[in-house]
Amino acid sequence: MDWRRNRFVVLAVLSLLVTLTNGATVISAEESLSLRASLNEEPVIGVLAQEMSYSLAAKYEEDYESYIAASYVKFVEGAGARVVPVWINKPREYYENILPNLNGILLPGGATWFNQSNGYADAGRHIYDVAEEINVQGGYFPLWGTCLGFELLTYLAANGDEHRAHCSSNNQALPLDFKPDFRKSRMFAETPDDIVEILASEAVTANFHQFCVTEQNLTAYGLDREWRVMSTNLDWNGFEFISTIEHKFLPFYGIQFHPEKNIYEWVQNKNISHTPNAVKAAQYFADFFVNEARKSGHRFQSEDDIDRHVIYNYPVSFTGLKKSSFEQCYLFEGNVDYRQSIETAKGPGGSGGAIGLYSANGMVWTIACVVGVLLIL
Repeated sequence: MDWRRNRFVVLAVLSLLVTLTNGATVISAEESLSLRASLNEEPVIGVLAQEMSYSLAAKYEEDYESYIAASYVKFVEGAGARVVPVWINKPREYYENILPNLNGILLPGGATWFNQSNGYADAGRHIYDVAEEINVQGGYFPLWGTCLGFELLTYLAANGDEHRAHCSSNNQALPLDFKPDFRKSRMFAETPDDIVEILASEAVTANFHQFCVTEQNLTAYGLDREWRVMSTNLDWNGFEFISTIEHKFLPFYGIQFHPEKNIYEWVQNKNISHTPNAVKAAQYFADFFVNEARKSGHRFQSEDDIDRHVIYNYPVSFTGLKKSSFEQCYLFEGNVDYRQSIETAKGPGGSGGAIGLYSANGMVWTIACVVGVLLIL
């Protein structure tokens, strides 16, 4: 049986089990000491590269083809995870091989188009499909989309149909307009009250987007059956767009604003708030995502294997000196790849365990698949 043909049945069963086991959260780790003890304290998260934007490429003579803004790397590292760059322009097999080593993937914001072949969106298609399979088949693998990454999540959920609306929200700092039931979401179920108060009353979220997703867009494409909206906002022209969203059954999350900019980007005259409250609220989103990644049991085969893949192998450029909107970026040539070997030998105890595709935190997903299959049969 191909689970894709019966995905709504399987996801419906997931929804029922989530409700029965914990209500607001995907798993019951917070309720069980045994599950808590199984959390991965050394998560490794992938950050997807994207095509060089015209403005960034024009600043360099070298033939770079893709980049990752360093603020996304710091966003993940600042919450306690290591980062592996995930390449674009690769076949599906590459993503099938790399995701079982990682504990989640961040889809960053940027300025690329979804219709560019073998680029950001095509890589996102493979990542979304493989991550969905991992979750439905018993694992736990979160995806996080920021700004363009948020839009990409809904674009992929809509099977590649362009559903976004045009809006005007550049250099716009906003408080979040929370939905009445936002506390029923996983993202905000346990958010401290002071963080909610900051997000709801202070203009701390940094918005930089010319496209957006509306609730009408979700309904028109049937996405409201699988996605929960927790907050909306109004652009400079009073046009309402979704600002936070999550999948109802899978650990997939999207935000339209840029919390990494509050902490790590310092370009002037961009209306980015760096107040203590703005930084505190921004850090909450990094902590939440990395905590989701800690629920994944995936591991590289050894510390040497991690060392071959991590972002530390690549130089970072001070792009802010060239008037980029990013202070720092990792710039990659077209033939970029992971390090083939580690010359410096590790001492005793340097190797890790084998890849673990399933963890105790994926137990709900395993049960869901079994029940879903029984229902289908």
